[in-house]
Amino acid sequence: MSTLTQDVATFTRARHTGRTREIIVTVVLIAGILAMLVLALSVGDFRIPLADVVQTLFGQGDAGNHFIIIELRLPRAITGLCVGLALGLAGALFQALLRNPLASPDMIGVTQGAGVGAVIASIGFGLSGLALSGAALAGAVITSTLIYLLAWQRGVAGYRLILVGIGVGGGLASVISYLLTSSQVTVAQDALVWLTGSLNGASLEAFWPLLGALVVLLPLTALAARPLPVLQLGDETAAGLGVPVERSRRALLACAVGLTGVAVAAAGPVAFVAFVAGPVARRLIPTKGAALVQAALVGALLMLVADFAAQHLLWSTQFPVGVVTSLIGAPYLLWLLSRANRIGRGG
Repeated sequence: MSTLTQDVATFTRARHTGRTREIIVTVVLIAGILAMLVLALSVGDFRIPLADVVQTLFGQGDAGNHFIIIELRLPRAITGLCVGLALGLAGALFQALLRNPLASPDMIGVTQGAGVGAVIASIGFGLSGLALSGAALAGAVITSTLIYLLAWQRGVAGYRLILVGIGVGGGLASVISYLLTSSQVTVAQDALVWLTGSLNGASLEAFWPLLGALVVLLPLTALAARPLPVLQLGDETAAGLGVPVERSRRALLACAVGLTGVAVAAAGPVAFVAFVAGPVARRLIPTKGAALVQAALVGALLMLVADFAAQHLLWSTQFPVGVVTSLIGAPYLLWLLSRANRIGRGG
């Protein structure tokens, strides 16, 4: 009996420690996001003191500060935050559901599908703004549906969906390259900037649809993710515990695709945010499993830091945010592949 009591006490302490660490990590991430938001609103061609930024956000600043902060800088900052939030959550969902660190939307063709939709809309029909965003979202949905159908074989195995997605993504990348090289130069350049991933065109008018989509998608994702811990145990185990495997998987994939689509529609296919956010969150809280909330916060923080660096820290030229996230994510991908090869497993 004493041994059982000790085991229970040890389990309780471990659970309490894990919960405390989860709270601390979450609070630190939120604090980092708020700090980067204020910094993004303060620094620019015209620097504004942090105290004035806070006053302006609460409606107490002068007219000049209000115009610079609210009209010019705030739309870009909050768009970056929401895009990072959506991509981080979508990447963590894909990776947890398919049980593979390579299973992020920019690796399995979803963002490429959004890119094809946007390029066709821009080059073929001259669309821009919200119409271009809608075309990107449609491209993501159509591509993910195609990948799911091609991967279906009495169900969908994670490794098969990943392989099919990588193949489809490679084909779509070739389509994008062909469309750009065969189009008018000016249109191709505009599309190329968007495909890099950029917040340069962020505005409050474009932000409200993104926010509205997240208001719908985040609660749906929270509901769909309730059986995720059981799904991670494997299809047979999940089915044995009474979880409708395929229905739950489709719901989670739909949420992840929706999050990816609205993020790409708002800022273009920003590379590697979805790929990196989940692993970072899981390393911060190794006992949390998928760590979806923390992955979303890591994605938001990564977007804000990358965009700040793209605007102010890389020489005298402002780069699209996707350039900086690629500089962060590409070495991680190479390390992951080399590590997988070293220990003799494919991811």
